[in-house]
Amino acid sequence: MCGRFTQKSERKIIAEEFYVQQFLKEPEINYNIAPSQEAGVILNNGTVNIYDRYRWGLIPHWAKDQSMGNKMINARIETLLNKPSFKGPFIHKRCIIPVDGFFEWKKEKKRSIPYYIYRKDERPFALAGLWDEWFDPDGGENASPLRTFTIITVDSAGPLRELHDRMPAIVPKEDILFWLDTSNKDVNYIKRLRDTIAEPEISELTFHRVSTIVNSPINNTPDCIKPIEEAGLF
Repeated sequence: MCGRFTQKSERKIIAEEFYVQQFLKEPEINYNIAPSQEAGVILNNGTVNIYDRYRWGLIPHWAKDQSMGNKMINARIETLLNKPSFKGPFIHKRCIIPVDGFFEWKKEKKRSIPYYIYRKDERPFALAGLWDEWFDPDGGENASPLRTFTIITVDSAGPLRELHDRMPAIVPKEDILFWLDTSNKDVNYIKRLRDTIAEPEISELTFHRVSTIVNSPINNTPDCIKPIEEAGLF
């Protein structure tokens, strides 16, 4: 699964790495993004790639209330085309979540040890996501939409299996435009999209153990991603 991640890259880097032409909101630095919080997402509006901030935890447009979002922070790749909550967004509302790294907790006896996973060159990379917008049925005709997202997960690969059996799906940089283009609804095209993220290339990733301060989303400092030896925390 993916339960926490970081976003700390500046606007210029995000624009270059993810082909963003328009920013609807400014990027914010967060070392410990948790479900229900806002985070930066990138999608294509039919003309250009835009950067915006949506809430983490997908609320399908047909949901009766917001509570579904608490259970929809991740979407398993195996269910994208057969689960109602994901099928529509997978075809029509794909996005990427630009991250500088993500966290995973390794089970060791009775403890869960947090690790930070990131690129060896420390460049940001794209997680595969879906988004949707929901209108509060009690909000009236002028209600504003609540836009939310979920992160797709796949089986872990390589050394990451040591930490957890699932990991977020990564969109290779060369496939970002392909992933964001929702104009083609052909079945074979959609299956190709799924295949693009099914087997993540993890050779450029590395990880290290971090302090348990990351367990609480209240903590949002660089210490969250430092090796415990550097942070001086356990």
